[in-house]
Amino acid sequence: MSRLRSRTRLQMDILFLSQWLPYPTNNGSKLRIYNLLCGLAHRHRVTLLSFADECELNSVPAELSAICREVQILPRQKFDPHSSRSRLGFFSQTPRSLYATYSQEMERRIKQSMSSTSYDLVIASQLAMASYMPFLPKLPALFEEAELGLYYDQFMNASSSRARLRYALTWAKQSHYLNFLLRHFSACTVVSERERALLLSCVSEKHMVEVVPNFVNLCAYKRVQPSPEPNTLIFTGSLGYFANHDAMVWFLQEIFPRIRASVPESQLIITGDHGDLPLPPAENVIRKGLVGDVASLIASAGVSLVPIRQGGGTRLKILEAMALRTPVVATTKGVEGLEVQHGKHLLIADTPEDFARQTIRLLNEPELRRCLKEHAYRLVAERYDSSIVMPRLMNLLTQIVPSV
Repeated sequence: MSRLRSRTRLQMDILFLSQWLPYPTNNGSKLRIYNLLCGLAHRHRVTLLSFADECELNSVPAELSAICREVQILPRQKFDPHSSRSRLGFFSQTPRSLYATYSQEMERRIKQSMSSTSYDLVIASQLAMASYMPFLPKLPALFEEAELGLYYDQFMNASSSRARLRYALTWAKQSHYLNFLLRHFSACTVVSERERALLLSCVSEKHMVEVVPNFVNLCAYKRVQPSPEPNTLIFTGSLGYFANHDAMVWFLQEIFPRIRASVPESQLIITGDHGDLPLPPAENVIRKGLVGDVASLIASAGVSLVPIRQGGGTRLKILEAMALRTPVVATTKGVEGLEVQHGKHLLIADTPEDFARQTIRLLNEPELRRCLKEHAYRLVAERYDSSIVMPRLMNLLTQIVPSV
């Protein structure tokens, strides 16, 4: 009888590899990973090996120790495009950012953990951690959250022939590398049908690719006690991610002055790592940086803003705002991959004039806010709650490790 069949059929030992230390949940990637870990821990024993920023290395958050059998943290190396290692990456078949930041110490730690514990499954979150699988012992493995939309959009929306050529080469390199990586995985997840179609369009072999959308845990937000602040807008997300920085530059230059002309007392709160990146000067803007409890700030705001114009995947910041009953104004790009309707779940606007107008409507119309909040919360409960999404992942795991 196999080791799996000799113990309860519902329990596995899982090694989870993460680029982000998933607590506190102050960006979308961390929130998805933390929610996945919570869901997996209900049935399985999970060991987490994670990179972390310098400020996160001193101790393991109690919230992770409570759900993981073991947590090991290593310092994350930031990508420097001007480093000698990065320049060598031009001649590698591995994408340059992965080649330049690959950690021999992380590889050693993973192998050490695999030699001391007989794991049933490895889950590698996002491309950075999937890149370690070719160098590890063969095990059932899940590539969690593959993403191609970012690279495809850069190629399709290039502003010049030179940029188009550059992004075409990037797209080709990413596609080739994904073809190589997927041979080392039993299955792969993506966050939307669009991402699934993109992935399948560029791989040469048949692979098990399943949609596991971004999700939130509604029960976790019941503890949040909002303290409403009238005329307060909020944007959550690391400005180190280029799409977020672009969104805030656009909003502060083109949209916020229009809002303040109509609602002079309105103020904007920006959370997340500022990445030492400048923003256009503007009054009534508060840059909170990294905060421990972003949920309370969102719940206290009058409007959550998602003025995203670039990037891929789906926006967890939208689902989190909906779960906290904060109405949302977003661009069409911002809501990509989410099954939402303009005027029912949130407001959608793509020009500076319309984005400002829709935001002002929400600040001035209590009944509109109430209707959007009710429909948005119901949508999350019916389609994007952990109780709905996690069973899809669990079902996929039974196909990867059928003895479970």
